[in-house]
Amino acid sequence: MIPYACPDINQDDISAVIEVLRTDWLTQGPVVPRFERAVVDYCQAGFGVAVSSATAALHLACLALQVGPGSRVWTSPNTFVASANCARYCGAEVDFVDIDAETGNLSVLSLSTKLVIASQNGTLPQVLVVVHFAGQACEMAEIARLAQQYGFKVIEDASHALGACYQGEPVGNCRFSDITVFSFHAVKLVACGEGGMACCKDPALVERMRLLRSHGVTREHGADEAWDGPWYYQQQLLGFNYRMTEMQAALGLSQLARLPQFLQQRRQLVAQYTALLGSGAVSPLQTPEAEASAWHLYVVRCRDAEERRYYFEQLRVNDIAANVHYIPVYWQPYYCTLGFERGYCLQAELYYATALTLPLHTRLGTVDVEQIVSVLNSGEFA
Repeated sequence: MIPYACPDINQDDISAVIEVLRTDWLTQGPVVPRFERAVVDYCQAGFGVAVSSATAALHLACLALQVGPGSRVWTSPNTFVASANCARYCGAEVDFVDIDAETGNLSVLSLSTKLVIASQNGTLPQVLVVVHFAGQACEMAEIARLAQQYGFKVIEDASHALGACYQGEPVGNCRFSDITVFSFHAVKLVACGEGGMACCKDPALVERMRLLRSHGVTREHGADEAWDGPWYYQQQLLGFNYRMTEMQAALGLSQLARLPQFLQQRRQLVAQYTALLGSGAVSPLQTPEAEASAWHLYVVRCRDAEERRYYFEQLRVNDIAANVHYIPVYWQPYYCTLGFERGYCLQAELYYATALTLPLHTRLGTVDVEQIVSVLNSGEFA
């Protein structure tokens, strides 16, 4: 079976984790801040807060931006449910902005239109969670302009986009956003098994996220506090156990050193896919800045849902694990209970009906790509 995604673990990665296991630190020790610093330096951000998952990072980002009951958070429907769930964890209302069906990313035109209506109705969002789908950055400059005009904060969900660039600068530098979130899930470009990080340039936001990451507890004290002794600690906020372990951080550090290699390999595979597909059975998703994408996913478009189902099954019969990203979030039963119905974001639904994710990972060979494309081109749907 050719998997659609898988981690690339080598002996250096294994040795890095074993080295941590031989120390006295298994939870949070010296390796976690080293990993934070390495990611921050790579992204040219100010600060980083490493946590147990990207979902945890999104949750902390919302809390740091004061999202709570009565808040409104908007996001893309073409994403994993965590991009919306993070707001619900805070008690906020969630709404969805339609996408550009040709790119899979949030449509700035749809956002602008929705903001005009929301401004008139008094229902503007407090936060917009922008999703860089498949590794291609959204139009962040225009989104930032709208954020300034309408007064909302921006979280970049860059779970797919570590290593991507926008306007020649690394995604994660927060030039056009307040906080950027990365994922280190097993199938991401840099894998920690599980793990996430929130990058930010505002020290106050970072301090709040660090406090919330570990139960809201601190051992630091100010001059006016009653401090019984060096053993003393205080819970200042209702926080969470969102800490990253030393083993995860060690694996992440080792993987991060190979990120340029991973990106190069993925771009070579994408170029091969695109050349072989040509004007055949399916067409690649549009990527306005293909060389700047992190290429977490390689998505193609079929003519309709029936054709997509046919090619999906043809690939599976030939031991090729295709996938589909994503079912519109508001189609999920939980969000249906909140009043969302099919037809709410027409472009996202059009995209979903025709999208097919082909295998893309660094353990994929050129012969594998030839086999995948051969199955697609030889089994053309009638």
